[in-house]
Amino acid sequence: MKMILIVEDDLEIGNVLQEILIAEGYRIARAFSGTEALLFISNHSPDLVLLDLMLPGLCGEEVLRAIQDIPVIVLSAKVDLDHKVDLLSGGAVDYITKPFYPRELLARIAIHLRTFRSSLNQGILVFDELELNMDTRLLNVQGKEIKLTRTEFAILKLLMINPNQVITKSQLLDRISDDTPDCTEGSLKMHISNLRKKLREVSEKDSIEAIWGIGFKMKSQ
Repeated sequence: MKMILIVEDDLEIGNVLQEILIAEGYRIARAFSGTEALLFISNHSPDLVLLDLMLPGLCGEEVLRAIQDIPVIVLSAKVDLDHKVDLLSGGAVDYITKPFYPRELLARIAIHLRTFRSSLNQGILVFDELELNMDTRLLNVQGKEIKLTRTEFAILKLLMINPNQVITKSQLLDRISDDTPDCTEGSLKMHISNLRKKLREVSEKDSIEAIWGIGFKMKSQ
């Protein structure tokens, strides 16, 4: 049974969310502030976070930046396009505007849980025709095996773990730094270019999309 953390200080909205999700078979945890949310995450491992932005103490944007390797869906009354783009490039896998439709919310939750966890738990990340083996670090595309450099593997792994999220250049450098300390801002462009070339040579498709002025994300064919 998947656990979803609801981070919402509005008691009525939180109760509605809890009722909807419990009826769908999810386990629920609640946090009413940003600080409380991060404290919970430090001691537990929710499968997904529903995050409001207008929180007491730490705001939702600060909470989002602190969450790693857990899909976060932002629920907010803000509808500004630039703000949505900032949140999606800042770590959120999705953005739903309040008031929301329960069926749409449940559908998006199911999609992100399935995409984020199922292949990861099997040791193989899957995106369209791409299969990345986490143990051997080999990439299989249409039955053809592609050898990746250490840095290329780290980049592709991060993008495939977050397939619906735009990853900025600074996020890439920060989140792969432990695995690839030799990767710099100057060499990152070259590594990504080489990786995209390897993918195109096998599949004739561009599986990594460059979002101008922001970063990169996986591109579904």
